[in-house]
Amino acid sequence: MFKLEPRPVPSKALTFASPLIALLITVLIGVGLFMALDKDPVAGLRMFFIEPLKSPYALSELSLKATPLILIGLGLAACFRANLWNIGAEGQFVMGAIFAGGVAMQATPDTGRWIVVAVLAAGMLGGMVWAGIVAALRDRFHASEILVSLMLVYVAEMLLSYLVYGPWKDPAGYNFPQTITFLEATRVPKLMTGLRMNIGLILALVAVVGFAIFLFRTYAGFQLQVGGLAPQAARYAGFSSRKALWTALLLSGGMAGLAGALDVAGPQGQLTPYVPLGYGFAAIIVAFVGRLHPVGIVFSAILMSMFFIGGELAQSRLGLPKAMTGVFQGLLLFTLLACDTFIHQRLRWANAK
Repeated sequence: MFKLEPRPVPSKALTFASPLIALLITVLIGVGLFMALDKDPVAGLRMFFIEPLKSPYALSELSLKATPLILIGLGLAACFRANLWNIGAEGQFVMGAIFAGGVAMQATPDTGRWIVVAVLAAGMLGGMVWAGIVAALRDRFHASEILVSLMLVYVAEMLLSYLVYGPWKDPAGYNFPQTITFLEATRVPKLMTGLRMNIGLILALVAVVGFAIFLFRTYAGFQLQVGGLAPQAARYAGFSSRKALWTALLLSGGMAGLAGALDVAGPQGQLTPYVPLGYGFAAIIVAFVGRLHPVGIVFSAILMSMFFIGGELAQSRLGLPKAMTGVFQGLLLFTLLACDTFIHQRLRWANAK
């Protein structure tokens, strides 16, 4: 029988190259899927890896997808480094959108552009409130943050549906479940005329620098990571596990909430039942493919955004099912985990006793 045993010294070069190897294997499997579906594999790969990069408009749309993935991925990386499994970033994204939308709807024609700051701050607050529930239940009752955060996703989605079908429904919206269209003063400023790219991209890149400094250059970030890697050593050193718990979850919730605010105050411009876009779940893959490092998360978020856009193009131009986006995302995560497993362990034959 076969068994896995740890390698004495895992290869550093292979560890570094593991995401690239996983991407290559994903592409090869994707070619096989296209052929099995009787589609031209070259055309299919072009939809995923060429079309999202071929024009300024395509790059603008790519930035809209990558920005929330970067922000959410950064927050999740902080949680995962602290050994906290926040699986409910999607719910925190939705709550950020709800809080931001609530502020945006208070604007009047006389409201100044300053309200954009309030909209984004409200989004962060919404995400932090939702993540704070997870932290409180974990802290007070030792509840599993995996189950609590995941179940709160569905609560957030039901709350959103209640609001857009009920008290927040636009009375002039022909009975569609949506809020009023937010006034221009509340909308996130665009970076270039004629394109939808907005200042969310700048905020995401600033957040990358901020998280890199926090995680690797501050005492608080060191405490948070030690608490995740070696809880007993952290307790011996006098580090507060409660502080690490609250810090990581509130940071994660705030980033997811900010992503939700940027989405509804940017390309969407109103609240609808379709605010949940799957960014919160896709960002889990982004964080791990990026090796839980802020810079790596940028590149993995771009790759994941290409999968989102490529899936939409493959559906409209090649007649492939919409599920191809999820297939590519899942393949990337699965192959990455497989690569990491065989980099750190080796398969040996052991005689059955």
